[in-house]
Amino acid sequence: MPAFDHRTIALTAALLMLGAAGGAVAQALSLPMPWMLGSLAASGVAVGLLQDGVLRSYSFPQRFRTFFVGLIGVMIGTQVTPELLGLAGELPLTLGALVIFVALAHGGNHLIFRRIGGYDPPTAFYAATPGGIMESLFLGERAGADLRILTSQQFLRIIFVVTLVPAGLSIWLGHPVGSAAGMSAVGSQQPLTAATLGLIATVTLAGLAVAHFIHLPAAQITGPLLLAAGLTVWAGLDLQLPVWLIMVAQVVVGVSLGMRFKGVTAAMLRRSVWLSALSVGYMLILGGVFAVGLAQATDIPFLHLLISYAPGGVTEMSVIALSLAANPALVSLHHVSRILMTVAALAVAQRVWGGAR
Repeated sequence: MPAFDHRTIALTAALLMLGAAGGAVAQALSLPMPWMLGSLAASGVAVGLLQDGVLRSYSFPQRFRTFFVGLIGVMIGTQVTPELLGLAGELPLTLGALVIFVALAHGGNHLIFRRIGGYDPPTAFYAATPGGIMESLFLGERAGADLRILTSQQFLRIIFVVTLVPAGLSIWLGHPVGSAAGMSAVGSQQPLTAATLGLIATVTLAGLAVAHFIHLPAAQITGPLLLAAGLTVWAGLDLQLPVWLIMVAQVVVGVSLGMRFKGVTAAMLRRSVWLSALSVGYMLILGGVFAVGLAQATDIPFLHLLISYAPGGVTEMSVIALSLAANPALVSLHHVSRILMTVAALAVAQRVWGGAR
């Protein structure tokens, strides 16, 4: 089916309206990350009810999603400041520790999915990766893993993290934080002119094209992020996105994430949920231990380190960093590095599985 036929456009518009309604409800309930999580929950429910009906042959337009992920990258890139350069002396320590974190997180998750979950070796290995969702799904399928299980486990990891991290911080601090506290998303309150909108779109598309050409990890967000950061720091361009555009981008990303649950049965989802909760709990505790130790050894605040080591996706965790007033550039750097390390490990593993097969 063509990516943009009339039926696809109509269903996409309906899902986005449903997602926006879910985001509005989540905001009214003062939930953390309301526009992303509310839209994700609404589309996930729609998939559960309609995947054997009107949504049977529907696929969310990935190019459409990619553009809005790129917009979030531009938003994050505009937050890069000279203060980040002051952390240069500390970063080798935190990035070096990240190598150990990735190894321990992957190893522990593998034991959870293999020994407790009873998954076959390829499925357990690729479901256990603490990052690199698309790479895990693609390489895992080639290695003989169950793609439905990989999809549910990998996306449940992100959903749990982007839900538990801000909610947990609200409980820990004793008051709502981020979106739950009524904090608006980072963005410009000034009217958006056609010229500014065109410049933002151009930077987004250019960043996506360059990232795809040079094969950057997490290219959908890192390309626009790096280009926007460079233009902001060295060219002095003001690329601040308006708040409403940031909200729209989060709804699009949230709906597209919810659609990933298509084809997952209720029994499979129940099994995946408790295994994912166990896995995410392990990784959050592990990340917290690293954050405590590194906060003592560096001048980087514990909160920034905790979000940097939380095993969520680059897009989602960077938005959480913005919402919680943490350093988004620092967080993005660590999450991109985590993905690089994970993808490198997957490349080695693919050779092993390929040889075994």
